[in-house]
Order: sequence, then structure tokens, then C-alpha cells
Amino acid sequence: MLCLRLAAALGCALLGAATAAAQDRQIRVDVTVAATPAQVWPLWTTNEGVRSFFAPGSNIELKVDGLYEIFFAPAAPAGQRGADGMRLLVVESNRRLVFTWNAPTALPYVRGQRTVVSVDFTPVGADSTRVTLRHTGWGSGPEWDEAIAYFEPAWNGFVMASFKRRMEHGPIDWKALPTLQPVRRNAIERLVAAP
Repeated sequence: MLCLRLAAALGCALLGAATAAAQDRQIRVDVTVAATPAQVWPLWTTNEGVRSFFAPGSNIELKVDGLYEIFFAPAAPAGQRGADGMRLLVVESNRRLVFTWNAPTALPYVRGQRTVVSVDFTPVGADSTRVTLRHTGWGSGPEWDEAIAYFEPAWNGFVMASFKRRMEHGPIDWKALPTLQPVRRNAIERLVAAP
């Protein structure tokens, strides 16, 4: 049910994706929250924390090359639950988390590849943290364009918006999803100037 609601909400973003060359774009979303990095870190690095805003299911092994599986449909068969089989690449406590990511099953070529998501935790004053999510590693071609267009509202309008709401109002109720507003107008950034 959650997957269907997310797919319906995100499907319209597939329209109008501009063709781009590999590695010349990223998705970037920043959220500043009233908590220290040590308070925010467990929300991204524990099953309990992830399930409070990211997805209703997960399997996290907090170590380099440990699993970082995020299940949007935990009851679905293995391989169809969401980010099955994803791995942690960098674990710098209270500073940085980097993990692999895959695409939806509707984009089989891109799903067979891996992109990279980094989450940086930067102190802002004594009691706030800027959390910056970057999704990189995009390839070239129409299916890659569909993938980045799919993930822009997924990260910007759902995950980071949900994280912000979680920090302000408490854990998400997965049976009654709140209405969320995107953090940014558009979170896709070009990394090189267009020719």
C-alpha cells in the first residue's frame, strides 16, 4: 500500500526529465534541525530510527560493507521490498554516512546498477545540525533520466520532508501518512555547466 501511494505521488515527476550526461548532476537536499549530530545520527543508523521517518521496515548493520536495506514494502518478497541488498560505504559516527542505492523495479537496467547516497551531519551552533543528503552516480540515457526524475521528489518531497517532520512532531505513523511539502523547489543540481 505504501509503495503504491509513493509511486502515485512520485510518478508525475517522470515527465519532463532533461537528458544529461553521466555524473553532471546530483540530487541535494539540506534540512537544519534543532538537535545535535549525536542526537540525529541514530535516526539514520538504527532500525528504530530509520523506521521513525524513512520507511516502515529496514535491516541495518552499522559497519562499512554492512547492510543498509530500507523496506518501503516490508511484506513484499525479497528483492521487491525497496532498497534490498544496499551496503554502507562510509560510517563516520555523527559526521557522515554513505550507502549504495538502487532504482525501482520498473527501471530494470538502472536497478541493476548502483548509485551512491551520502548524508552529512554538520553542527550549526551548539544545538542544531544541518543534514545534507546527496544522491550521485547517475548514468546517461532515458532510463537514467527517469531514475533521477523519480528520486528527486522521493528524497526532497518524502524522505527529507519526513525527516524534518519527524524532528518537529515525532515518528511517522505509517498507517496514516502525513501530508508533506518538498524541502526545495527542485533538488536536482547540475555539477558542470551546460555546453
